[in-house]
Amino acid sequence: MALPVAFFGVFFAYPVAAIVGRGLRDGGRWQFGRIGEVLGRPDVLDVLWFTTWQALASTALTLFVALPGAYVTARYDFPGKRLLRAVVTVPFVLPTVVVGTAFLALLGRGGLLDEAWGIRLDTTVWAILLAHVFFNYAVVVRTVGGLWAQLDPRQEEAARVLGAGRFAAWRTVTLPALAPSLAAAALMVFLFTFTSFGVVQILGGPGFSTLEVEIYRQTAQLLDLRTAAVLTLVQFAAVGAVLGVHAWTVRRREGALTLVDPASTARRPRGARQWALLGGVLTTVVLLVLVPLGVLVERSLSTPDGYGFDYYRALGSLDASGGAFLVPPVHAVGNSLRYALAATAIAVVVGGLAAAALARRPGPEGRERGAGRLVRGFDALLMLPLGVSAVTVGFGFLITLDEPPLDLRASWILVPLAQALVGVPFVVRTMLPVLRAVDGRLREAAAVLGASPLRVWREVDLPLVRRALLISAGFAFAVSLGEFGATVFIARPDNPTLPVAVARLLGRPGELNYGQAMALSTILMVVCAGALLLLERIRLRTTNGSTGEF
Repeated sequence: MALPVAFFGVFFAYPVAAIVGRGLRDGGRWQFGRIGEVLGRPDVLDVLWFTTWQALASTALTLFVALPGAYVTARYDFPGKRLLRAVVTVPFVLPTVVVGTAFLALLGRGGLLDEAWGIRLDTTVWAILLAHVFFNYAVVVRTVGGLWAQLDPRQEEAARVLGAGRFAAWRTVTLPALAPSLAAAALMVFLFTFTSFGVVQILGGPGFSTLEVEIYRQTAQLLDLRTAAVLTLVQFAAVGAVLGVHAWTVRRREGALTLVDPASTARRPRGARQWALLGGVLTTVVLLVLVPLGVLVERSLSTPDGYGFDYYRALGSLDASGGAFLVPPVHAVGNSLRYALAATAIAVVVGGLAAAALARRPGPEGRERGAGRLVRGFDALLMLPLGVSAVTVGFGFLITLDEPPLDLRASWILVPLAQALVGVPFVVRTMLPVLRAVDGRLREAAAVLGASPLRVWREVDLPLVRRALLISAGFAFAVSLGEFGATVFIARPDNPTLPVAVARLLGRPGELNYGQAMALSTILMVVCAGALLLLERIRLRTTNGSTGEF
């Protein structure tokens, strides 16, 4: 736990505490009365209520839509399965401003629904909910599906042989085994939607505002750091309460599971019911994922002179951006890849160590000394970056990491560090259910036979968690590619990332800038899809190569 605690203490707790302290202090004195004053405002209470209920609704809707996809990718073997996994993950890395613009083109004035049936959903909560499902579909499919694929199907088959119906067998055997993974996916979706910013700002209009949107408005537009600090504390407390409940409830339900090789659990669909389920999942992916992504591609190719690659060619020119960049926008592609690789390495090391520490249950003596509560508190701490305003983190980096020995404002590593903060929770939440499901007697047997702790990890744990490790690395890479909130404040003007470059282009008037933004978004989509396909190929080879170790 030492390295993860130090990492979060220096690069998360310290910057956030500094920016909140600056907002609540006046002349060296703390102004805690400001908290009650802000929370007593009706407009703030309305923002808090909308933030909470839309996050709950988005989480429930995402689970309802995505669980069939998790089952299909875990239990069915069909052509294009790896491509499907990559496609559903692409939306997760797109900047929120791009997703908001794409859904606005679908649901707003002059959009596809408006032209076809005269239906407009912009400035309604339905547009926000659909965009959130679009964003988080992959979280459920890959997090739940990753564990589901390793559950032994013979346990459910045994329950059916003993007289249980199909649903009863699933409810009493499979669902309890999936509970930790389901809770982890639901937690991540809730935190992302609770802190939603770009989607709500673009699709919700002036009628809807989350805490994240209000923090940005108070900080960047009204320069009211006191109100922003209070809202940050409210967001922090709400997220902390959710994480505490999650840690307490999930911990009681976890236990050792029988994990098998995923290749042995996937079968080709048989019968009309299974083929219909596969068809329904593919139809959902087409309507929910491919149609919005298709809008991006169509807009990037649609020029005043017809369809062509004019906007792509303009990305390589410094003059075409109208002075918005110090370097051609296409340089953002290389910057994003370098930052994402570094952030992934940091997230995997820190998150892997944290997950390994959390997977070790304290003995009776440790529980008596409060070690169990310490571990649960550490578990909740690791998820806090997903629930704290990225605006707060970005500003915190600027005002704290500016003096030796932590003067990092001019260093390139600052951006990967900020991106890794968001990637670590995905590594932990993906690896932890699998690590906790490993039977501890296997480790004990290896130790009795003379294996060192390092060899026990290499020979027992690693073969079982290799799949989860690669999935978590893919999530961390995807999150790093699309991270925008903190990066926009700390990325150097001559080294923008893809999301920052897209936001700059969208913020400038003119058809050329809009077209270049769509072209750059399409490049981001293609880069992500290629990286995820490569990850799927590596994962498949690794899993097949270690079949005998499961």
